[in-house]
Amino acid sequence: MAINLQKGQRENIDAPKFTIGLGWDTNSSSTGSAFDLDASIFLLNDQKKLISDENFVFYNNLVSPDGSVEHTGDNLTGDGDGDDEQIKIDLTKADAKVNEICIVVTIHDADNRRQNFGQVRNSFIRIFDAVTNEVILKYELEEDFSIETAVEFGRIYKREGKWKFEAVGVGMKGGLQDYLNKYQ
Repeated sequence: MAINLQKGQRENIDAPKFTIGLGWDTNSSSTGSAFDLDASIFLLNDQKKLISDENFVFYNNLVSPDGSVEHTGDNLTGDGDGDDEQIKIDLTKADAKVNEICIVVTIHDADNRRQNFGQVRNSFIRIFDAVTNEVILKYELEEDFSIETAVEFGRIYKREGKWKFEAVGVGMKGGLQDYLNKYQ
């Protein structure tokens, strides 16, 4: 049975292999332009910095060097129900330097399209067993991010040798480059 998390809540992840599903619905009629939301993953060391540029996993770099993170590809529209983008995780392959896996969603070309997360609804992140499809945990973002164009949905981090998930739900006015600047 899935655990439904609230913002800031943390939960142990006992499965070494799982899939992260990210989903959202957009109100494209409000801006006249289609939305393109992008999931990005940052593999960070204990100083909260990218281990290397190749440890930034996104639509142009789908697999981490150690093979522990695989982005299944960019969904350009977000149409339909269920997950809009997925990331496969295998913690058994994670480089020893990886202490945190940060999951961020940004709106592509948000400034030019005059879009923000206030026009996005039903956002969620879930972790599920890819073999059984059983949902392990889920966090539904309920905030109104009316000026933010990027949101950290969640993070997976190592504490005392065990992996945990934290429901973050923190927005940033800025884009992917702002997160790169933060973690480089």
